[in-house]
Amino acid sequence: MSESAAPAEPPVLTRVEGRVGRITLNRPKALHALTREMCALMTEALLAWKDDPQVQAVLLDHAGERGFCAGGDIRMIAESGAGDASEAKAFFLTEYRLNHLLFVYPKPVMACMDGIVMGGGVGISQPAKLRIATERTLYAMPETGIGLFPDVGGGWFLPRLPGQTGVWLALTGARLKAADCLRLGIATHFVQSERLEALKEAVIEDADAVFGLPELFGVDPGAAPVDDVREQIDRLFAFDTVEEIFAALEADGSDWAMKQLAVLTTKSPQALKVSLRQMRTGARLGRFEDDMVMEYRLGGRTVRTHDFQEGVRAVIVDKDNTPRWRPSGLEGVTEAELDALFAPLAQAHEWTPLPGL
Repeated sequence: MSESAAPAEPPVLTRVEGRVGRITLNRPKALHALTREMCALMTEALLAWKDDPQVQAVLLDHAGERGFCAGGDIRMIAESGAGDASEAKAFFLTEYRLNHLLFVYPKPVMACMDGIVMGGGVGISQPAKLRIATERTLYAMPETGIGLFPDVGGGWFLPRLPGQTGVWLALTGARLKAADCLRLGIATHFVQSERLEALKEAVIEDADAVFGLPELFGVDPGAAPVDDVREQIDRLFAFDTVEEIFAALEADGSDWAMKQLAVLTTKSPQALKVSLRQMRTGARLGRFEDDMVMEYRLGGRTVRTHDFQEGVRAVIVDKDNTPRWRPSGLEGVTEAELDALFAPLAQAHEWTPLPGL
């Protein structure tokens, strides 16, 4: 067979090594952005291993050097949202079922958050019991910049971070490195990237010791910059309306507050209001699957909005980074519009977990 006719590698590699089920994201040119096929391949492997006594733990990593997972297949979602959104909804159904499967998985999962961890990458790493950051880790939920909201469980995980840090991350899309991820509990351990392969080999060698091994390889990542602004985050992002947060930042007047305000004014007003309501609602939910139901309702509707279509155009397609939001200000986003985005679906169209979970 000629080289040009060689079959393409699958976008996810799944195999059992020792007593470890290993899932490797394998779409490096796209920074492992998740497709529906990738989510289905991961789900299939996890279900096969769930009750297999030969598999003690699961290791989730990525091929190549550039990053763990930069999100989802946003172009496909936008193209689908420009129509009836059926393909986008099918993707969300599969992706959110994977997120939930990982959340309730009965065996320990170790996610190697080496490199970029955004959007969909957050969704598959945060449910893991062991979350390994490296000096290359760059974590963010930047969805409000494209008219979206921090989905894939963001409504569950972010409000449960210390203080108001989750709300700050959701609204601003702030990027965190390893020390901050460790401080906030987004990561459980910090391991130098040069030691990561040795850690993986150790886990494969002794899967029963999976919880103790990261301690042997872990080191101190140093000071966490977020510590310097925690008081401001908790005070200024504690409100239940975006307007009050804007007013508090303006009244504070510090350099840090003004920077946050400048960032927020570039985001979709609709997405900011959706995301804040998502955070406050998610904080009150008792089950992760209830958050998935909420986010599935939001996802299928939000991808059809002007702001999501415009955000993808400006940031991903044309790359002019000058989205024209509609409405352009917070005052134009009404409670009735938010209620419509959050409203229940017909029972037959609601999100449900995988059968048996």
